[in-house]
Amino acid sequence: MSDTTYSETSHQTLSLRLALAIIFGVTLWRVVMLVFNRTDLFVDEAQYWFWGQNLDFGYYSKPPVIAWVVRFFNAISGSDSTFWIRVSAPLFHLATALMLMRTTRRLIEGEAGREIEPWVGVIFVTLPAASLSAVLMSTDTIQILFVTIAIWAFLGLTKRSSIIEAVILGVSLGIAFLTKYSVLFLLPGVGLAMLTLRSARIAWRDVLIAAIAGAIVVSPNLWWNFAHDAATVRHTESIAHWNGEGNGGGFMKHLLGALGFLGAQFGVVGPVIFYGMLWAAWRMIRGQSDDREKLLVWLSIPVIALITLQALFAKAYANWAVTAYSAGTILAVWLLYRLTKKGLAVSLIIGSVVAFLLPVLTVFAYDIKQPNGDLVMKRYVGRSAISLEIADIAAQANVSTIVADNRDILADLFYTLKGKPYHIYARNSGGFPKSYYEQNFSLPSAVTDDVLYIDDERFDCTAGKSELIKSWSPDFGNMKGRTLYAYHLSPSCLAPKS
Repeated sequence: MSDTTYSETSHQTLSLRLALAIIFGVTLWRVVMLVFNRTDLFVDEAQYWFWGQNLDFGYYSKPPVIAWVVRFFNAISGSDSTFWIRVSAPLFHLATALMLMRTTRRLIEGEAGREIEPWVGVIFVTLPAASLSAVLMSTDTIQILFVTIAIWAFLGLTKRSSIIEAVILGVSLGIAFLTKYSVLFLLPGVGLAMLTLRSARIAWRDVLIAAIAGAIVVSPNLWWNFAHDAATVRHTESIAHWNGEGNGGGFMKHLLGALGFLGAQFGVVGPVIFYGMLWAAWRMIRGQSDDREKLLVWLSIPVIALITLQALFAKAYANWAVTAYSAGTILAVWLLYRLTKKGLAVSLIIGSVVAFLLPVLTVFAYDIKQPNGDLVMKRYVGRSAISLEIADIAAQANVSTIVADNRDILADLFYTLKGKPYHIYARNSGGFPKSYYEQNFSLPSAVTDDVLYIDDERFDCTAGKSELIKSWSPDFGNMKGRTLYAYHLSPSCLAPKS
């Protein structure tokens, strides 16, 4: 039996005007705090910036959209400061919150939709994942907007056939794919919804139009992968351990991996919202949901289930399930609004605290410490200091070519030393490249002058001269406690192994 009744005593009223004020206020807070953000670019952010300097239809570890976005904001601002690299993140979250509100109204009509719409917007914009990815540029930030647009179009097509909305559906899913391949986890749930719910079916003409539009959008990236030895696909296979690498350790290790991924979702969207999603799935199993609620379950829970299985058999990262939280946010908010008195208020309080504190932590990144003395933002500072130290060593050694093997070091070298008189290369290890830098900027064989080689392990050369000129351990930041080695050596020492 369906249960869609409303308990008048459980309503926590939120006006649309107040909701918009909160959403725009949170966005303004994030943008302003980015001005004072003292963290270095994280390794992925520095890489996205560098991709943006070398525009293409694909890259070693990700599809191209995030590079295009970063390049666009650099171009319109005339700056590649950390602020302009990151400022699109809170703006994307703003757009997603507003789009989720419109999607809610399209799904839930009448007074119920008007009451729930404001809550969906404020809950999304204050999700812990949104707060974190608003201070650090991430592919998830872009992808969830286009997933939301796709769901909005899909809902419209379930009510009436439309060429325009079919094109929007296909293009949106295509752009989501060009942001991160994990959007594919959404498709099985869509198929199950169309198979089991008559109200979730769209005309075959619209399916065909959406498929053609999506195929046109993604085709340049597919061609790029074909022309580059399937680099992005092979990298995805590697980090997901689909090739069997890292799959040892027995059943218990894999079970803990799956439970760890599932538990992490309580942190990604907050304990209340994730509980609400699980509660909704249980209600559907018990036959207490109407078709609208079932549709939202199919558009969210299968994503989490599939990636939990991925974590069980191989490996998965907590943010891989982001495509679940467009429909999932609407689902949880709708359920909590109807069936619990304090759930939404508690979720908003938790989210608001996180939304306030995370930007503050980035401003005081060098001041706030853990009980063990390490900085709370340890992973996000100290990178530029290492690059500047390497530049000083190169100047003292009178070499202009710097080579490294570590992706973290290379990413920041290219960003921090931009415009300086150094040539930066990755070491060519032979075989399939280990990073974008090795793929496209490995040390050329034509280089004959001595180079400065940086590694986080001792290095022995048997093919030329090599001199250790400095070793040091950073005092703070992501490499605190590790020893870095600087070698003055001939390029023949770094020739790839045959």
